[in-house]
Amino acid sequence: MRRTVPLATLTARTAGEAVVVGLRSKLTGADSTEFHVRTAERYAELLGSSKGALMKAGQMLSFVSLGPAVGDEFQTTYQAALTRLRNDAPPMAPELAREVLEAELGRAAEEAFAEFDWEPLAAASIGQVHRARLRDGRAVAVKVQYPGVGAAIEADLKNTELLATFLGLLRGLSPRKLNIDIAAVADELGERINEELDYRREAANQTEFAEIFAGHPFIHIPAVVGELSTGRVLTQELVEGMPWSEALAADQALRNSWAEAIYRFLFGSYKRHSLFNADPHPGNYVFHDDGSVSCLDFGCVKRLEPGEVESLDTIVREALRGDVEETWRLSVEGGFFAPSAKLTRQEVFDYWRAPLEMYWGEQPFTITPEYVARLITSRYSPTGTSANAFQHMSTPPTYAIMSRLDVGVWSLIAELRATIPWATLGAEYFERAEPVTDVGKAERAYREKRAEVDSRA
Repeated sequence: MRRTVPLATLTARTAGEAVVVGLRSKLTGADSTEFHVRTAERYAELLGSSKGALMKAGQMLSFVSLGPAVGDEFQTTYQAALTRLRNDAPPMAPELAREVLEAELGRAAEEAFAEFDWEPLAAASIGQVHRARLRDGRAVAVKVQYPGVGAAIEADLKNTELLATFLGLLRGLSPRKLNIDIAAVADELGERINEELDYRREAANQTEFAEIFAGHPFIHIPAVVGELSTGRVLTQELVEGMPWSEALAADQALRNSWAEAIYRFLFGSYKRHSLFNADPHPGNYVFHDDGSVSCLDFGCVKRLEPGEVESLDTIVREALRGDVEETWRLSVEGGFFAPSAKLTRQEVFDYWRAPLEMYWGEQPFTITPEYVARLITSRYSPTGTSANAFQHMSTPPTYAIMSRLDVGVWSLIAELRATIPWATLGAEYFERAEPVTDVGKAERAYREKRAEVDSRA
């Protein structure tokens, strides 16, 4: 009751105001900016004070388009307000951080580290990060989980009324009816957050990615210090560079390089290794002057069977080739649409191809927030241009998490406003074409060198 009532009250109030504002705007042309600014601030304040699953969900919304719920002109208003949930979380007291650290490691902090800064580098919804130095001189970052956060989040995730009320945020903001499967969203949110709570799992994931990208020219994964990592403490190599806020102000050439690096990191691991980091959060990247990117936070990693990767890729490949019949056949074969569904083959083809203008439009193509908002509306909205296909689509459970990767990656790249010949990257991934960009050529040389070394071994 204590968790649900304030959110329910705000959601109901917002829904009522949205109706009034919508009517006034339609009848008189009145500006609704003030309503959206006020609403964004209210939600940011309430979700921030709620912590737990609600704060985490707010963070997830802070860097993606709210799609059909909010007009393009107000997307940045909500994202700006919700961004504070990533940057302004209050840290736990040094005494409490020490208590958790020493209980997990089974020894005093002074025994485990040569130096330890109890003022956190960053604080978020699940834990906070401290700078430290090992006895061998290495600088490290130590992530310490808040005590009791696991039990608190588990309680939130079991509270279906609370989650339903949170999702009312989207319904309350929109004058259009939105069909949201609360149970499915709750399951997805629960899986995502519960994986993040286990730092042992994260350490294993990060170590695997570090091996995959060892020596890479523009992708860096910090090494994990296994002997100082537990279920609630994760110690890793300290990475220093530009945070997201500074990267957004860099020159266009650098932003292009970073965007391509992130794209190749996320989709490259998916394509070549059938796994990917399912949390493309802007705070999970550190940017460097040479165009390289350090990738952090591997709490949520999705693994697919190679056949599952190929199944989805062949559908996209045929759509990009312009083959309507083959796109339809593969979509049915993959379980995305029933052969008896009341929709045309052209609708299925348009569902897959139309949002991917970055691959077939005029090149080079600039990914903008406005473009991504259209992409999300087309691909995931029951009122968008592909509404009929969306409503008849039956996504196999294995692919459910792909929508978050899809939305997250392009939302991230859109903030960088990357201008790249995206068609050439699409040709690499879907047609095995030779790379054209300098970043692509550098990666190809790296892959060839690694293959040569592996063959000798």
